[in-house]
Amino acid sequence: MKAEMVRGREMRTLWLRALVVMGAALPGFAVHALPTYAEVRQDFRPSDTLILSREGEVVQRIRTDATVRRGQWVPLADVSPALRTALVLSEDKRFYEHSGVDWRAASAAAWGNLWNQRTRGASTITMQLAGLLDGDWRQGPGGRTVVQKLGQTVAAQVLDRRWRKDQILEAYLNLVPFRGEVVGIDALSRTLFGKAAHGLDDREAAVAAALVRAPNAKPALVAQRACGVLRAMQPALAEPTKVATVSRSAALDCDALELFASAALQHRAFDATEGVAPHFARYALRQQQGGAGSAGSAAAGGISPVTTPQLRTTLRAPLQRFAVQTLQQHLRELRGRHVEDGAVLVLDNATGAVLAWVGSSGVLSQASEVDGVLAPRQPGSTLKPFLYAQAIAEQRLTAASLVDDSSAQIATSGGLYIPQNYDRQFKGWVSVRTALAASLNVPAVRTLVMVTPDAFHRQLGALGMPLRESGDYFGYSLALGSPEVPLLHLTNAYRSLANGGRLSAVRVLPADAKPAFALGLDPRAAFIVGDILSDGNARARTFGTDSVLATRFWTAVKTGTSKDMRDNWAVGWSQRYTVGVWVGNASGAAMHDVSGTSGAAPVWAAIMGFLHAREPSRAPQPPQGVVQQAVRFGPAANDAADAPIAAQRQRAAAMPLEAARQEWFVQGTQQPFFAINNVAAPAYVASAKGKNNPKSGQPAEPEAGRILSPVKGTIIALDPDIPPQSQRLRMTASEGNNARWTWRLDGKPLGRGASLEWLPWPGRHQLELADEQGRVMDAVQFEVRGATVAQVAAPSAGDARGRKVR
Repeated sequence: MKAEMVRGREMRTLWLRALVVMGAALPGFAVHALPTYAEVRQDFRPSDTLILSREGEVVQRIRTDATVRRGQWVPLADVSPALRTALVLSEDKRFYEHSGVDWRAASAAAWGNLWNQRTRGASTITMQLAGLLDGDWRQGPGGRTVVQKLGQTVAAQVLDRRWRKDQILEAYLNLVPFRGEVVGIDALSRTLFGKAAHGLDDREAAVAAALVRAPNAKPALVAQRACGVLRAMQPALAEPTKVATVSRSAALDCDALELFASAALQHRAFDATEGVAPHFARYALRQQQGGAGSAGSAAAGGISPVTTPQLRTTLRAPLQRFAVQTLQQHLRELRGRHVEDGAVLVLDNATGAVLAWVGSSGVLSQASEVDGVLAPRQPGSTLKPFLYAQAIAEQRLTAASLVDDSSAQIATSGGLYIPQNYDRQFKGWVSVRTALAASLNVPAVRTLVMVTPDAFHRQLGALGMPLRESGDYFGYSLALGSPEVPLLHLTNAYRSLANGGRLSAVRVLPADAKPAFALGLDPRAAFIVGDILSDGNARARTFGTDSVLATRFWTAVKTGTSKDMRDNWAVGWSQRYTVGVWVGNASGAAMHDVSGTSGAAPVWAAIMGFLHAREPSRAPQPPQGVVQQAVRFGPAANDAADAPIAAQRQRAAAMPLEAARQEWFVQGTQQPFFAINNVAAPAYVASAKGKNNPKSGQPAEPEAGRILSPVKGTIIALDPDIPPQSQRLRMTASEGNNARWTWRLDGKPLGRGASLEWLPWPGRHQLELADEQGRVMDAVQFEVRGATVAQVAAPSAGDARGRKVR
């Protein structure tokens, strides 16, 4: 009987082989087109792209193909031996014995199908690989046709002749779909088990092998099949003396395996992106695909599949890791001050290469996907260097010119623009060097009045800053950083200062071509501004002499803070690098008590120190057209309009406004002495109605008994973000021979004296000035706008109508 069964099996095998041979002769079997192993390996595309640093180190892995989850190609030597054993036992026990087709299993399956008997599948690993390589042999929804089965069988034999067994098994492990979108052993092991393929143990290998047979089966069925694979992997089961013991242990293992399989199938440990530069990776991919162009023009957009699984960039891996660590550490130190986000950008001055790009604080942020390097934010005082550079280039000012830091009320179409300093104190007459280095707001606004908002807007555009609105839209608040600018563009604009006013686009991909520079700013003005921003003595009035901005090597730096401390910046450069840092909240919420020196500046200083730990930084050489001149300053003049003339002359003999020094000038604008005429101080704040004294040629003092401020038609806008006590309106009158003036507001007594402060209240008001006899000497009408005023505990950092901080 047994001999007859053997002969019957052999006959079925012969008939099946004959059928395959006849099918192979048909024109449809184009098996000669099967790829080689090298071609399959070369055409393999992971769903992720590896972003490499300039040193070749992987700094980010990012998913670029959303249609499939495929990891890296894993060589067979890097696959767990347990998995190789489990897969062969589960799918093809005689894999190393047959020539691509297991004729014994195929004949048994054919005979069983003939008699409607349930049998195990006869597809070998080689046949399955043929189906993965050629879509003609791939199984459809209704199963394979007879022609497909014959073609797959012939293709498997061709593969077995052309490929080695280890190549077939390796390709199969990397191409076989496991579950859902997961394809290949690397994606499976990292997704379900959170480890590389070489670390899979027996249980994990059994689950993986079970998923090949039924990729989308329920966890209970997967565990059942995995348990069978696990038993087949245990040679102890074949020993009769240990059957009882092994059966009990195997049953226990299978129960545990079901729990393990259920947990593993719900696991998703393979993140879409991983590394230290996620935002930079997205930007670099867009640059590679030609979707960016100039610096920062691609602020958003999706990522499509790329043509290479690896992308080498300009990033420095050690610097990137240090920048991430420094930013996170500093934000942890600021915990309790309501600040959780930040961004860092480091550029190479000569080439524009991005050396470090930190888009967010990562785990510390609630909006870690927002790229702080590309997100537009208010730059605050960091725009002042470009304003003063333009004024110097146009020869409206020099670095030694004296500008008035005092209360100013500038009439605009929307009312009075009243700029304030960070500490709400005024320094009087100061040089441009001091005004810029100490980040004084009122002199900057006075400078913008000379330059005009439209001209400054064009200058910012020439430096690559994408301002959406016109200069008239921002008005004089443009001097204090009211528009929104991304850190990428702002840092690159500062890089132009480092390059003598020359601007070029940043780049993230290595290139042999030299950067194409364009002149965005006068080189002479750029040099002078850089010299000012590197001057620690000029910075001392606001930041002190022992500031975190002071480095042991040459650097130039400017800080900035926007309205209500929502954005804090530190941007500066050395001889070789430009570093920009932003600290704030991605939501736009205000920080608590975070200034220019406590927010972004410590991060900036730490990164600069890292860059120049073994590399010097020297001051730049002056360009042509710049000369140095020794300058002296005259004594200070009193700028109070209500001070007696005798007191003004007495103070005129005081110390000079600033110490004598060597100063840089655009050639032709130098002079040795700078002073303010004693009469100019009261004349500067006097009413515009005053007439010149025909004898002296100087403006005459205003007529006694006149209201100097507010002027007629003044419109005062209340800011709900600023405490009421910080928005008091100062009313002043010319003294004459009588300082006992009486003030009346809307017919009611308000106070007495030459000056008075009043807490504004919304509405139209009539202000009168009367003498001791009650006679009205002058009257003005003004309006206060704003229905409500928020009560807050601390003074606001400022607003777009004039209150900004350094």
